[in-house]
Amino acid sequence: MILPRPTRLVRRHGRFPLDHDTAVLATPGAEGAARLLRSLLRPATGLPLPLHEDGRVVFALDPRLVGLGDEGYALTVNEHAVVLRAATRQGLAHGVQTIRQLVSPVALGARPVSGVDWALPGVDIRDAPRLPWRGVLLDVARRFQPIGVLRRFVDLMALHKLNVLHLHLTDDQGWRMPVPRHPLLTSVGAWRTETDGDGVPHGGAYTRAELSALVAHADERGVRIVPEIEMPGHARAALAAYPRLGNFPRRRLPVWTRWGVSDAVFGVDDRVLEFCRDVLDEVLDVFPGRHVHLGGDECPTAEWESSPGAWARVRREGLAGPRDLHGWFLRTVAEHVIARGRAPVSWEPIGDARAVVMPWRDAADARSALDLGHDVVMAPHRSTYLDYPQSADPDEPAGQPGLVVTAHDVYHVPLPHGVLGAQCALWTEYVPTAEHLERLAYPRLAALADSLWVQRPSWTDFTDRMREHSARLTALSVPSGPLAGEEDDARSPIPPC
Repeated sequence: MILPRPTRLVRRHGRFPLDHDTAVLATPGAEGAARLLRSLLRPATGLPLPLHEDGRVVFALDPRLVGLGDEGYALTVNEHAVVLRAATRQGLAHGVQTIRQLVSPVALGARPVSGVDWALPGVDIRDAPRLPWRGVLLDVARRFQPIGVLRRFVDLMALHKLNVLHLHLTDDQGWRMPVPRHPLLTSVGAWRTETDGDGVPHGGAYTRAELSALVAHADERGVRIVPEIEMPGHARAALAAYPRLGNFPRRRLPVWTRWGVSDAVFGVDDRVLEFCRDVLDEVLDVFPGRHVHLGGDECPTAEWESSPGAWARVRREGLAGPRDLHGWFLRTVAEHVIARGRAPVSWEPIGDARAVVMPWRDAADARSALDLGHDVVMAPHRSTYLDYPQSADPDEPAGQPGLVVTAHDVYHVPLPHGVLGAQCALWTEYVPTAEHLERLAYPRLAALADSLWVQRPSWTDFTDRMREHSARLTALSVPSGPLAGEEDDARSPIPPC
């Protein structure tokens, strides 16, 4: 059983054997997909899968393949050949993941497996996602994760055909994005002396080369990266590096060592705006995707209320008061992003309908954002925040208190008509290790992937598929959590294919 469930799958008689003589014929533009299949299957199977003009596994980039959108693909397997076609490289990448799931689950492992006759069952598949934005936020600002952890995270996303990695790169507790014109951001802002009183220093930052390689790694797998630079709040790490960016330039603050939200926010003078443009220019150069997230949430205004410079800006811009500086600030930096040909993203409406909005406080906020003309990606915390425990079991690892978010909750994330899609968020206050990170992610991200891809989602059908899919996660050494939640689905069930 494939997960997420294909749009149309018909079983055919026969099967296609995979052996050391199997070769791949890739038409121009499809070579990357052929390399991807080889890199994913070779560790366990040992199959070389070389490119050859007589290959019976055919990968074709075919712009004439209409009706399947930017990410759809068509796959046919019989005893004579395997043919994968798509109009885009992203579609081919998704098709590769389906081929991978058609093989025995042990083929997903990292160690050689002997004594297996590798083969693909006969199928005819036409597949395309229901929604274009199927994402997950990974918070590396509060807990730094090495680049290898991010690459594996992308690999697991791609297996489930999730296509957006929202990378939360800066916050009060750490700054991970290198900016050559402002080196103290990573030499100072990336390090804190302890975490919530534990006495253990924590930190780390990425190099430009690491992030560029991550972008390429993700792109080959059909995943795009949306970087986030928080502003004007959640800025304590940047202010520790450069006090002049704050409302009280002579004040010296350390990188914040507590969780929650610091009251320290960016100032609003011209040199702060110039700094933000410098940072965003570097971000735009490293991350070529269309969307750039500007943060914008949880911004205390107390410092602006007591700052002469902030009041001067209020008068200069004709604002009603310091609280209006929040929207003014975000609109100003959004204009810079738009001028560079990109689309800004924010957590809440900023007064510019060109910004994509991610309602996180309450699902009902989506309707207001849609009415204002925004594109909307759903991120309501009650059904998408993975730092909440995923069950009420007493053995469940510690998480953000107050809620339990099950796989069933994630599967039923509210999706008002007209939204681009949805994403989960893995905030990392309670995630000290990479193993813990994956345990919180799965199976909840599998639930999100199925719900957003499948044309007629069914919780019952999903849980049936997860019984087999769990063997794939085991082969990949993913320490997934329980499949907790309601057993019945209000939507019409779909018979398994």
